[in-house]
Parts: sequence; C-alpha cells; structure tokens
Amino acid sequence: MSLNRRAFLATAASVAWAAPNKTDAVAGNKFQVAALTMLDGDGNPDEMMAKDYLAYLRNNGVEGMLVLGSNGEFASFSVAERKRVLESYVRHRGNLYVTSHVGTSNLPETLDLLAHATSAGADSVLVVPPFYYKNVSVEGLVEYYSPILRAARLPVFLYNIPQNSGVAITFELLRRLSSFERLAGVKDSFNKADVIQATIREFPKLKIFAGNPGNTEANLSAGGAGIISGPGSVVPRETAAIFEAFRNHGDVHAAQMRHDEAASWIKGYDAVPAMKFALSRMGLRESACRAPFVALTADQRRELAAKLPKVG
Repeated sequence: MSLNRRAFLATAASVAWAAPNKTDAVAGNKFQVAALTMLDGDGNPDEMMAKDYLAYLRNNGVEGMLVLGSNGEFASFSVAERKRVLESYVRHRGNLYVTSHVGTSNLPETLDLLAHATSAGADSVLVVPPFYYKNVSVEGLVEYYSPILRAARLPVFLYNIPQNSGVAITFELLRRLSSFERLAGVKDSFNKADVIQATIREFPKLKIFAGNPGNTEANLSAGGAGIISGPGSVVPRETAAIFEAFRNHGDVHAAQMRHDEAASWIKGYDAVPAMKFALSRMGLRESACRAPFVALTADQRRELAAKLPKVG
C-alpha cells in the first residue's frame, strides 16, 4: 500500500468518527445567503470584515449561509485557506445556520474538508461534483459520492451547477444514492422552476433548495426547502419578505415580484465584485476579490452607484 493510499484511508476514517451524529438537515424552509468571502486589500481573508458582514446579514432577515460556495470564490482558495475562512465564519455566525461547501475536484481533499467542517461546527455540507472531467458516467459519480456519504456525520447536499462544474446532478444519480442516510438534498443553481418542482415531487424525502432567487416562490409553493441566494446579500430584506409572506399566507407572488425588481441591478456585471461593491455602499468595508475576478472599472462603479439607491 502506498503512502498516498494509506493517507487517503486514514482521512476517510477520521471523517467517519469525527463528530456526533447529526440527522436534522434543515428545520422547515430557510432563507440562506450564498455568502461572500470578505478579503482585505491584499486579497487575504479578513475576519473583522467577515464579522461585520455576518452581523449585517443577521440584522436583515437572513437565516443561514453557505460558506465558500460559488459566490464565496471557493475555487480560488487553498484547502488551508478554506478551513480558516470556515472557522472564522462559524465564530461569528450568531444564530445563522451554516452550510459549508466542501467540494473539490478530488476525493481526498473533499474528505479532508468534510472532516474539518464537522469539527468546525457546520450544520450541513454542500458538495459539488468533481469538476475537471466532463461527460463522466453516473457510475463514476456514484463511486465519487459514495465514500463521502458513508463518511459524513452531517447532512450532505449535492450541488447542481453544471454551467460551472460541467457535471449535472441527475434524477438517476439521486436514485442511485438514495439509500444513503446522509443524503439530505440538492442545491439546484441551474434548472428552471418547473424542473425544480418536479425534483421536489420525485424526491419528497430530500430537501431541495433553489439557487436562483427568482425561483423562490416556485420552490416554496411546491414544498421546497427554500433558497440559497447570491444576491440575497444585497437584497436581504426583499428576499426575507418572500418567506414572511409564505409563512403568513400573504401575497407571495407580489413579494417575489418586488424582490426581482430590486435584484435586477446586478445584470450586466460580474456578480461577485458587483455585490462586494454594493455592500460598501451600504456601510460595510469593500472586500477585494481573488483572480480571476477583477474590481469594477470606474465607469461601472459610477453606473452601479446610481442604480443602488433604488435597492435601498
């Protein structure tokens, strides 16, 4: 047995025994934000900026956060950095539910991050498919996800974002993995509302989150788990209002329309730098981005600044 193989098996074993059993994925439906990773001027994670950002989320109706998802620029950080970011976000979470994205392009690092998320205090994890090889078989994805689901001591959500990963989470894959106790659900950041609703009907035991906030109403009306929203950082109150209307039997459609209008400002900009700039106009320090994202140009900043007062 090689040293690499031995280290891989040791990592898997440490995940399996890392923490007490957690079975409750999400109580009811939730408004989670796909959190940004707050960086100083040199592009390093800044804990005090993160603390202020999380307080802002809590104070504006956000109930949970996805740490180091796509909007958190996960692919631009090392494994060691991802661990430090999660630890700092957990320290300053307050009452926010924490989902940690632990996916990488390989199984050993994903298992390592899964073990760390468990010990760091995350409530659940999200796992993107291995994203380098395209057109992989369902059998190959089953082989990838099975060790993760066997090792997990937290609820595991699969991340459907084939426009970035190049690998879709299909109904066939979900059926093949359905026997695993730790399979909790899916974050669907690709499909339109009708497909998300069909997924909810087909897999009633799974919790299905929409990743596109424009699908919030459709998700909730079909019995979905809620939303993990990128623009929710900038329009948190408008997003929370959809959940308030749903829970109080109010006009959910009207709340969704108000949200969609408020969130339309982001069209035409790279989302991550645009959201970081927008937050700076709301009183937070402006976070840098990691390459390949770049800061907005002076013209873009002027254009966006003129739109943001309409958001509030």
